[in-house]
Amino acid sequence: MRHFTSQFVSFAFSLVILLNSALVNAQSFTKADIARWQQRAKQVTITRDTWGVPHIYGKTDADVVFGLLFTQCEDDFGRVEENYITSTGRLAEVEGESALYHDLRARLFMDTTQAIAIYKKSPVWMKQLLDAFADGANYYLYTHPEVKPQLLTRFQPWMPLMFSEGSIGGNISVVSTERLKAFYEQRKSTSWNEKFDHYERESIGSNGFAIAPAKSATKNALLLINPHTSFYFRSEVHMISQAGLNAYGAVTWGQFFIYQGFNENCGWMHTTSYADSMDEYLETIEKKGNDLYYKHGTALKPVRTQKVRLLYKAGNGVQYKEFTMYFTQHGPIAGEKDGKWIAIDMMNTPLNALSQSYLRTKATGYDSYKEVMKLNGNASNNTIFADRNGTIAYWHGNFMPRRNPKFDWEEPVDGSNPETDWKGLHPIDEIVQVKNPASGWIQNCNSTPFTVSGSSSPDKSKYPEYMAPDAQNYRGINAARVLSSKSKYTLDTLIAAANDPHLPAFDEMLPPLLSAYQTVSSDAANQSKDLADAIQVLKDWNKTYGVNSIGQTLAIMWGEKIQRLARSRAAANQRFDNQGLTAFTNKSTTPQEKVTALAEVLKDLTRDFGTWKTPWGDINRYQRLTGKTQETYDDNKQSIPVGFTSSAWGSLAAFSARTYPGTKKRYGSVGNSFVAVVEFGKDRVRARSVVTGGQSSIPGDKHFTDQAPLYCEGKFKDVLFYPEDVQKHVEKTYHPGDK
Repeated sequence: MRHFTSQFVSFAFSLVILLNSALVNAQSFTKADIARWQQRAKQVTITRDTWGVPHIYGKTDADVVFGLLFTQCEDDFGRVEENYITSTGRLAEVEGESALYHDLRARLFMDTTQAIAIYKKSPVWMKQLLDAFADGANYYLYTHPEVKPQLLTRFQPWMPLMFSEGSIGGNISVVSTERLKAFYEQRKSTSWNEKFDHYERESIGSNGFAIAPAKSATKNALLLINPHTSFYFRSEVHMISQAGLNAYGAVTWGQFFIYQGFNENCGWMHTTSYADSMDEYLETIEKKGNDLYYKHGTALKPVRTQKVRLLYKAGNGVQYKEFTMYFTQHGPIAGEKDGKWIAIDMMNTPLNALSQSYLRTKATGYDSYKEVMKLNGNASNNTIFADRNGTIAYWHGNFMPRRNPKFDWEEPVDGSNPETDWKGLHPIDEIVQVKNPASGWIQNCNSTPFTVSGSSSPDKSKYPEYMAPDAQNYRGINAARVLSSKSKYTLDTLIAAANDPHLPAFDEMLPPLLSAYQTVSSDAANQSKDLADAIQVLKDWNKTYGVNSIGQTLAIMWGEKIQRLARSRAAANQRFDNQGLTAFTNKSTTPQEKVTALAEVLKDLTRDFGTWKTPWGDINRYQRLTGKTQETYDDNKQSIPVGFTSSAWGSLAAFSARTYPGTKKRYGSVGNSFVAVVEFGKDRVRARSVVTGGQSSIPGDKHFTDQAPLYCEGKFKDVLFYPEDVQKHVEKTYHPGDK
């Protein structure tokens, strides 16, 4: 491999590159462009309700997509642009050299040349949507010249093909950029023997519940939509066309389909799946002269190479690095282990993925939704489903390669052995799934699919191991307990179930602490009255969250401290689900260490808050000051107490918070985002929803934090789905570009 950096390129030459890059992107808007956009804008009507939610009406679906992108840019152009800077592999042009390997990762799996070719071959209906996407964003820039993009001064219709699923990171986010760097930068052209440890996926949480008519007070199916993402990752919208589109829900910034939501016929919720939809292949590389080959059976096949030049911001100019990317039949090379190159095979069908993401929003029920799933374009998600006919269903994953089950697919496999090659895809009927379980409920919280419906759950023995390696977690345990405990549900009681305050992790974590205190309490060091009082608080605590709970404060801060100690004793490559970490913590820490950790918590709380008897809501806060992707926090400025907490403790409502430079309080940045409950009546859909802060990301706008008080208390607003309801709550109605 050859790779070099332009360390000696003069500033003048760097400036030329920067200017050339700008000229490529800053294409002028022609009169024909402007006339086309203005004509389209007349066909689109946007009604903002009193929460600022846009209800976008058009004759065609493309009209609505045009209006959707315009409204997204109105609400948060920065996040729209950032998502496409990232997905097109140009982040380093904004953030500098540190982002180069994010860009390289993007280019390894999809590049603009491929995206443009796919766009040109797309069916007419998809081209119309892609064109409308670009036109809507560009018309916003034309009508808002005061907006200064970081990089993208013109959006192109092929861009969504590089960002097609809508999940928070997409497939490639699990590919380690550190491992890429180790291979593509640290490796020398004459040696490829460095070892790189197997990477671990980051845990991302979401909850989905479906209730069958038999457990519904109204005999209508119910659905809970509760994604846990970084805050403000998606916005709430309503898309309506005369061509049959009528979908409401959460849209990832810059995308043109409802990612998690519902229409008048059915609803869908996605949870992050750990179903094995991608594999690592250890490739045996041989060098002959200047050429590289990889073994496959008895054959030696040439390694395909492709050069890429990546620009990165450097001071006031720009530099570049050039890489030679490598590919085998299994996919791009993304690392090295024990002297063998690692190729990554994953779903790479962006047209199918984008088509499926869009077409499911127009599904008319179970059969229609399932037909769309046959595109096999969803690799990173499970689906919880409900429809107006009373059907509830669950699918664990979707894109599922067929493999030889004799191999351990959790580990890299031998790419030279043809038996490890994928054997096509499993059809939709073969993946793990549930339809209308006798239990009357479905839940998934990123946990095993074999507990999704209690005793009606799928039989694990009927499926290959690679289909569902997911572990159980505390949210899954909590959800199954909650849903099995009630005979009838309404929208109100479903909201209550989604906000059930029990923290089941402490059912297993606290007894060893309380027992440890009994063991060591006779020691002088453990006879503090404060420590004895704290132990009594924990004994009396009901293991539920709440803003006034001192027990919650003690339990969480102690749990964090003792788990950090336990993790320091685990093997470097040891991975835990949250139950496994609890078991390891209980076993690997002594009674004295458990008690000492609590004593240290009391000191920490007294130092930071004046007393260890500090309610959780005084520490755990919601705050939004700037609207930027990287928010800043300030203890001296207004914030709101939040009772719910990290999903690691089994909290169904999730709010992951931490301290920041200069703060003692903790501020949330990940967890509940767009949350909704939906009832599918025969003639009418009823729904309620809430978002983290508000529809707008502009400080001072009335919708910047208008939903925050509801959100922090687990309360919901009514969804305005029907025209007559929207008209009763109109804030303004306009066409895109109206002054």
